[in-house]
Amino acid sequence: MQINAVHHIAIIASDYERSKEFYRDALGLELAAEYYRAERDSWMGKLTLNGQYIVELFSFPDSPPRVPGPEAHGLRHLAFEVDDVPAARAELEAKGIECEKLRTDANTGKAMFFFRDPDQLPLEIYQS
Repeated sequence: MQINAVHHIAIIASDYERSKEFYRDALGLELAAEYYRAERDSWMGKLTLNGQYIVELFSFPDSPPRVPGPEAHGLRHLAFEVDDVPAARAELEAKGIECEKLRTDANTGKAMFFFRDPDQLPLEIYQS
């Protein structure tokens, strides 16, 4: 088997509209398609970045909350690449999003920082 690329990341939101707004308005992803699945009482949004489909955003009734910490088994975080990490941090903070301090990746020397989505999913901004 040869894997060509990561197709998408699926995220379950506690409040679909709030998370859709966050990923669209705060991070700049574009809502390419949206479906309501009545049989599951569930919304599904397909979000793209630069025309590439990357995030599936779901809602499900009564889904349990994510354990916010300490580090738990499973997906650790989702990272987005940018050219200017300090500028990205300033832009997020101007939108009222709390960000951790800027760091330097000890292995690559690249700038980075972490922040969280509305459901406390850890997200990272990483220097290209």
